[in-house]
Amino acid sequence: MRCLLLSLLREAGMLLRRRSRSGPLLLLGVAVCLFYQTLMVARNRLRSGPQPPAAEVRSRRPTEEVMMEETRSFISALETLQREAQVQVQSQSPPRRRRALVLTGQHAVSDTEVQLYQRVLQQLHYQVQMSRYAETSSSLRQNQGVGGWSLCLCLSSAERSCMRRISYSHLQLHQMVNLLPELMEAFSDAGGGLCQFLTRLHLTGSKLPMMPHSCGSTNQRLQVPQEEEGWDSRSPVGALDATVNVYVLVTSVNPLISFLHDIIVVRTNQEQRGRTIKLRDFLLQQLGSNISHDAVMQVKRVTGEVLQAAVSTNQKKENHNRCVLCYQLMTFTLQFSGSITPVVVQVDVDLQFSALSDDTFDGQITKDLILEDTLHFLLSSHTHLSSETRRQYGGCRGSHGVCLSEEEFVLLFQFQQQMETPSPFQLLYPNISSSPSSSSSPLSVSDLLIRISRFYEIRADESEEPTNQESDLSSSQDEDLCVDPHLRQIYTDPPLTLTPPFSPHVKEYRAEVTFDTVTVRIRPEPVSPACQVHLDEHRGPRMANYPVGLGDSRISILVTDDAELEHVALTIYTVHVYRESRPSLPMFGDHVMCSFLQDCGLMVQPGHPCGLQPFSQSQSSLHTCSSGHQPGRWVVPCLSCSDNRTCDWREVAWQPDGCYHPLVERPLLQDCMAGRKVLFIGDSTNRGMMYFLMERVNSSLEDWGKAHDLLVYRDLNSGRTQVSYSYYPQFWLEKKLRPTFRQALLQLIHRSRPLVNSNMTVLVVGGVQWLNSDHLRTVREVLDRESLSDVLVVVKSLGMGFHLPVDGIRSLALREIQQLYRENSDIISTAKHHGYEVIDTFSITMGRYKEFLQGRCACHFHEVEKIESSILSENTTSSTNRTRSTKTAAELSSQSAMLDMDQEMWPKALSYHVRGPVNQVYSEILLSRLCPKTGN
Repeated sequence: MRCLLLSLLREAGMLLRRRSRSGPLLLLGVAVCLFYQTLMVARNRLRSGPQPPAAEVRSRRPTEEVMMEETRSFISALETLQREAQVQVQSQSPPRRRRALVLTGQHAVSDTEVQLYQRVLQQLHYQVQMSRYAETSSSLRQNQGVGGWSLCLCLSSAERSCMRRISYSHLQLHQMVNLLPELMEAFSDAGGGLCQFLTRLHLTGSKLPMMPHSCGSTNQRLQVPQEEEGWDSRSPVGALDATVNVYVLVTSVNPLISFLHDIIVVRTNQEQRGRTIKLRDFLLQQLGSNISHDAVMQVKRVTGEVLQAAVSTNQKKENHNRCVLCYQLMTFTLQFSGSITPVVVQVDVDLQFSALSDDTFDGQITKDLILEDTLHFLLSSHTHLSSETRRQYGGCRGSHGVCLSEEEFVLLFQFQQQMETPSPFQLLYPNISSSPSSSSSPLSVSDLLIRISRFYEIRADESEEPTNQESDLSSSQDEDLCVDPHLRQIYTDPPLTLTPPFSPHVKEYRAEVTFDTVTVRIRPEPVSPACQVHLDEHRGPRMANYPVGLGDSRISILVTDDAELEHVALTIYTVHVYRESRPSLPMFGDHVMCSFLQDCGLMVQPGHPCGLQPFSQSQSSLHTCSSGHQPGRWVVPCLSCSDNRTCDWREVAWQPDGCYHPLVERPLLQDCMAGRKVLFIGDSTNRGMMYFLMERVNSSLEDWGKAHDLLVYRDLNSGRTQVSYSYYPQFWLEKKLRPTFRQALLQLIHRSRPLVNSNMTVLVVGGVQWLNSDHLRTVREVLDRESLSDVLVVVKSLGMGFHLPVDGIRSLALREIQQLYRENSDIISTAKHHGYEVIDTFSITMGRYKEFLQGRCACHFHEVEKIESSILSENTTSSTNRTRSTKTAAELSSQSAMLDMDQEMWPKALSYHVRGPVNQVYSEILLSRLCPKTGN
């Protein structure tokens, strides 16, 4: 038998004269030869009949030991070659960046899968170019599917485009695509779910551990297979009854190379929905330590047999110029039915997580995890070998030499690096127990793959440690420690486009959503499973549904180690979400007036019109409204009442039927409020009216807080007006500790004294949804008892809120909101019976329920912001004042001009401003009822 050693030495000597870094290449050549010789000798010894005497055997080194030593030399040479190639790449100036094409298909740029590819590829020093389809990619279109790119990723919905455009037979050896045409074809549906490769092999499926019709749509649900003759059931275990999704990475078809990810999705007969878990952990829980190892081997055997049968249909085909580095991620659905040997019941040529569909995020989170693991596994170990190196060690020299084509050399080189790369992937095929080829033929690349696999297996056994391919099968001790307190990704529904794009080391982000986006569900995912994530506070939820108010909202994400006694935030991320105002078309040319009372998205009054309706009303018939609860509607100018996108929503105004609420100018308001005391009792919506009144009366708002107790302001209106406030109900206290409404009202009255029994004392009572007719009767009883029966009482009725499904607080169904409308009518009737004024805030908020501001209840139509007064007059006048109660819609501009003059009187120091057009409308109605004569 000839060896390549002498020829390799001669070539290496010539190479030494040409290159200064030929040492690793020479070492590799020697190692290949010695490796081959050792394997051939060992194989011949095993095949020979008589064995040498025992003394001679003892005098020789064990064959396995020699094989290990030479294999170690061979792998060491490959590792040295890899290091040399990396040094050459790093020495380039400027550094050479490989180019990756990501074909997104129907995926939006904001999808976490797209963001993941972009982030990870950039971390791996790839230049990323994105396009929707192969036909629209300039790189693929100009080069007929080949070119200067190194990696092409075809996301779901772009696969067919890639298969049509990319010419696999012309790809260069360093190019990689995430599709394997052979697998796409083999597992395609030949009809009724019958796999294409089964029809070619003329099989019914009974000779393979799989159901015949396993390639149909995943929507066709799986039937539990019956045991058939020829399927190795081995050690039946009645307790094991489960459907398991395993995720397979195939990196080569001929020879077959595949890996199994350690994460599975499992659903047992006791579980309605699937869950993610590690394969070894699940089988250990179900079967115990003695049998679980055999069950893992059965999973590998069954999956490997089906894969081998599928690719065997292509093995007789010519594979010249094939894609050496292409790969495919697949999903095998296995059924355990009282046995440790599963049966394949479904095969998908992509990643499927339908068992997790009950949760919006679980499927995407698991998918992203596997995709990220795949990229690191394939690309971190990917070393670009020059064509010169491939030519030197490709080819077949000598009749008994190791024949390695350039493709096989690259494949072998990459496989060795993958086996050495720590990852959650374990080797599935080739099987290390496979038999080598006969001695009459040279070692094939498949034999070399098996030998490399055995080397790492034996090395792991000697060190009594799991191989890097199996290290993730068992729970790691590090999983109990929060070693990396960062986020891997922030998942949202709907997907948010974060600025800057998400990176674990960037702590602050901004995102914008449209007006119609009223809630965002968010679930941050930590890098380390031992780290915990809490939203907003140290004990906040891991996942939450957030209401997104108009303008800015802030979401805080705390990464903590809950194993510590004190839950300290190790890392804090912040997401600022800006929700756009209602789309508005500036008014120009001819327009019509339209009106609406309720939105068609929330039919509070069934049987009544919703949305925009034509509106016309004679201004001459208007008079001053005699009450604050006069029925009305919102009026807005539009080009057409059939399309709300043609409206100028900056000019929307509340128009009572047949009357108007006069706007009280500030000088008249200050005179009217002189000597008066205004007492507010209620929740934050009532507090919003109070702060609006204080700002209007005092020319500015110098003091503000989200008070949940009792406050008294004595220096308003140059000391001539006093305002006091009591928060009710104090829902955060235990029921037995909460003050009753009677107690809270009495305390407010006592803290506000002295009080006069006339309309110089005003009591404003109300809230979003807690008020009922019994509270008004209590008001009457308390005022009579306190000799205050003649004070002016204003009832703020109910309002929209709690209509969104927000985690942690109650949420009202449509039926309950309709009932709330009826209760509001009862409150108005009871208030009129007692002679109280009423501001009907429910009718005003009903049609604009989407225009809430910050707050989880989605019931706040006001917001107090800290701002410099000079900036306020410039930036907020138009958006604030054009929604004030006006005589007619045509007078909106003149009213705004008058209030612009008021703004100029404000001081230049920092102060607060109450913003919110809806709150502004019913607060101005309150002022008009407090000062009706001055309004005339």
